[in-house]
Amino acid sequence: MITTSYRPTEATIATAKKISRMLNARFCERRKRPIHLIQLKEEDEVLVVGKERFELYFTDGEKFFFHPNSAMFRAKRLLKGETDPFIEASQLKPGDILLDCTLGLGSDAIIASLVTGEKGTVCGIEKSPLLAFFVETGLKTWETDLTPLNEAMKRIQVLSGDSFEHLKKLADHSVDVVYFDPMFAEGIKESDGISPLRKLAKFDFSFAGCIDEALRVAKKRVVLKDHWKSPRFEAYGFRVKRRKTALFHYGVLELESQ
Repeated sequence: MITTSYRPTEATIATAKKISRMLNARFCERRKRPIHLIQLKEEDEVLVVGKERFELYFTDGEKFFFHPNSAMFRAKRLLKGETDPFIEASQLKPGDILLDCTLGLGSDAIIASLVTGEKGTVCGIEKSPLLAFFVETGLKTWETDLTPLNEAMKRIQVLSGDSFEHLKKLADHSVDVVYFDPMFAEGIKESDGISPLRKLAKFDFSFAGCIDEALRVAKKRVVLKDHWKSPRFEAYGFRVKRRKTALFHYGVLELESQ
């Protein structure tokens, strides 16, 4: 269901109706009703369109909205001249092109955009249409107190679709770095904050096919972020950058030409 904030303007109502058409979802007037009453009647998730942000209410009471999350403090560290494990693994440079095949909430794409700069390109693919909508809208509208971070978020291109299908359409060596951060098969208790993401994410991920295409498309390297117990690192020959205290590692496949 698509509805509006408690006291919507005409513009908010128009936006909500437009989004309902985009997402092929039903629009219902708020009529000052609490969200839980709308859910009780409709027995469905409710997307609330407000002036400042969009919020998705799940039927179990959990709420989701876009936020830069860990990208905030990671960006602050980078701007101070400190390092970032993702950047160390990907070796991104200003002007590089990154394809993020598992965009999710876009935290790594944001950091990549900050590093690659105005002359670089960061494109993220997200299979869940609803999640892609949330993230694309959030990247364009969210404002922080860091101007470089705001600009980096706005530069990111978001595509809704299947990564494997998109990779197959790209030319050989057309991207500097191809990146994968699939949902971990092993659960991480410390990551309860991404539980709403798990509800929205699509888990039917053709990793083997994607890796073959990524090696064709990438100029420099293919990078995988995965749980430290993941068998994917060894199965596909990734050189793993192990971190003693981390629950996930980065694996890198360097292209021979590099």
